[in-house]
Amino acid sequence: QVRLVESGGGLVQAGGSLRLSCAASGGTFSFYAMGWFRQAPGKERDIVSAISRSGDSRTYYADSVKGRFTISRDNAKKTVYLEMNSLKPEDTAIYYCAARMSYSGSYYYTDYDYWGQGTHVTVSS
Repeated sequence: QVRLVESGGGLVQAGGSLRLSCAASGGTFSFYAMGWFRQAPGKERDIVSAISRSGDSRTYYADSVKGRFTISRDNAKKTVYLEMNSLKPEDTAIYYCAARMSYSGSYYYTDYDYWGQGTHVTVSS
């Protein structure tokens, strides 16, 4: 059983930055590809970014965040990060991290095995 705990959300003005962290416990972190998803009120949960489980750190980004967000992981610290820059009001959502027992991440939230409780990100205009 893997437990994921997100942190780092908050209120920020448009153009600002936040760094989300997701700390894992239980299981072997390096066995899991990791993903960040977000869900805005009344909308579906969408992929933001994903990273492979190994040190080659193959990454994926949704078009809406390319060039602004960066995913990374530290397997020794059992933590995955999402650096978010140039934030826009449309980035406002609950951000969730998820773990998938696989080499690569996936675009689909149904492919993930474990989820955190989410952290709120609000970007004011």
